Amino acid sequence: MEIKKGIAVSPGISIAKCLIMDSEEYRIPKRTIKPSQRMLEVQRARNAFRNAIDQLTDLNASQSDFADKNIKDIFAVHLRFLKDRSLRKQITDFIYSESVTAEYAVSTILREIASHFTKVKDTYISERAADIYDIERRILTQLLGNKREAIGNLTEEVVVVARELSPTQTAGFDKTFVKGLATDAGGRTSHTAIVARSLGIPAVVALEDFTEIVTGGDTVIIDGNRGIVILNPDESTIEQYQQFSQEFLALEHKLDALREKPAITRDGVQIKMLGNIEFPEEAALVLEKGGDGIGLYRTEFLYLNSETEPTEEDHYKAYAETIKVFKHRPVTIRTLDLGADKYTQSRRLAPEPNPFLGLRSIRFCLQNLTIFKTQLHAILRASVLGNVKVMFPLITNLQEMMQAKMIFRDVMEDLDEEGVQYNRDIEVGIMVETPSAALVAASLARDSDFFSIGTNDLTQYTLAVDRGNERVSTLYSAVDPAVLRLIRTVVQDAHKARIDLSICGEMASEPDNIMLILGMGVRTLSLAHPMIPEIKQIIRSVTIEDCNRVARKVLTMNAERHISSYLRDATRKIIPEAF
Repeated sequence: MEIKKGIAVSPGISIAKCLIMDSEEYRIPKRTIKPSQRMLEVQRARNAFRNAIDQLTDLNASQSDFADKNIKDIFAVHLRFLKDRSLRKQITDFIYSESVTAEYAVSTILREIASHFTKVKDTYISERAADIYDIERRILTQLLGNKREAIGNLTEEVVVVARELSPTQTAGFDKTFVKGLATDAGGRTSHTAIVARSLGIPAVVALEDFTEIVTGGDTVIIDGNRGIVILNPDESTIEQYQQFSQEFLALEHKLDALREKPAITRDGVQIKMLGNIEFPEEAALVLEKGGDGIGLYRTEFLYLNSETEPTEEDHYKAYAETIKVFKHRPVTIRTLDLGADKYTQSRRLAPEPNPFLGLRSIRFCLQNLTIFKTQLHAILRASVLGNVKVMFPLITNLQEMMQAKMIFRDVMEDLDEEGVQYNRDIEVGIMVETPSAALVAASLARDSDFFSIGTNDLTQYTLAVDRGNERVSTLYSAVDPAVLRLIRTVVQDAHKARIDLSICGEMASEPDNIMLILGMGVRTLSLAHPMIPEIKQIIRSVTIEDCNRVARKVLTMNAERHISSYLRDATRKIIPEAF
């Protein structure tokens, strides 16, 4: 039995056999083999190269004689690499010397070559690194194709273990069979963590090297409450965790009884509780948990779940399905937050060196107007079906906001010319997710109908911490004094401008943070729907004066760890069973 400590990102407990997912996007976990298996792995590598050459040759031949010469040149470069005997010998020798799988040998050797290329000052040579990564993906597809398909054909419950999972992979899991997730990488607010929490799948991330010690078929316990993963537990440990699981489910059922009760503090202050969703089918789950509407509809999953770009009708149908669930309750649709680790990088020949500071979110939309206008057309068409609001993400300055609103008005004019009905008074707001936006919130508020503070990115950019990087995950905290001061500034500016404001992001899903958030003057929360009952219980157990006292105390503190400890103790007194 081996116990690994990571970061708990989605509550719950699961016990099942392990399914290891290798990903073409990340380094393959190192797995040693017996000496008797080396020849078999060498043959697998040879077959993969041969099949990749055949595939690329057929693809090259299928191109028209008038095809872009650059495409032909890329094919030629890739074929030369694949046919290079010295490259294949390196991989074969590595398999024999290290007794490792063909996948690990291919990935290791090719990534060493790519790394060497990126260090060369000559631009042409350095750009060939992208070709090497493409070749790696092509060969790994040959080696792992059948294994990867297995995740879609499950017939028994499993715990998925991987180096890292993309949001798309996580979103595609069948909850009937995928009962838990464990990854080496990731942080509390990485997109994979957000999706896991939204789907209600227990998950632990930042386990560092778990993929190197686990073998497919091993029994694994995922403790998404404590951030613990147990490999090959003994019988007594399994029995103990089965008891924990029953207690957790009992607490969930108890909290679900709050569904029809309002989120009102003991001194009568109404708090609006909205849900965050990725998919239309989640709308009903928000309602089941007692949500008052949708505070954040992450629409980029229309792109992430499809090989083809969604049409305007695809957008419209998804929005209409969600709006009809809530009728006249608010549904806030966030425009596309593509870029960074989503969608655009995998489609670039040479990915951006620092995508989180690159062409993402509203910046991507402003440079891809056809995509942006297609979505805005669909949102406006759907706006007549209910109480729809539109929200622009990652606004950093007033100019970006005015550009986005100008394009929005252009789309309105297009619909007027087409004779299409829409809500002319639709509310338009922004997500405050960067320090620059927080610092000019007073100016932005004059042209906004509402603010939503996106605490995930605001924390990331304020603290200069990649929220998906397990190596710096301990530095990431939404209750760091610097982040809290920016949040307080935005709240105060919104109140002065008399516009609505909500806290969105994982901060609103953390029970420890609720008293602080309410004490800072926030009256609308937008959170992961599985957490709505627990957060509602906290709200119904406190007074605003309790919360004000907590906020006043926290805002005098200078150390994140002292703040976290204080907030945890304060919340434990309110709802001890959650701990």
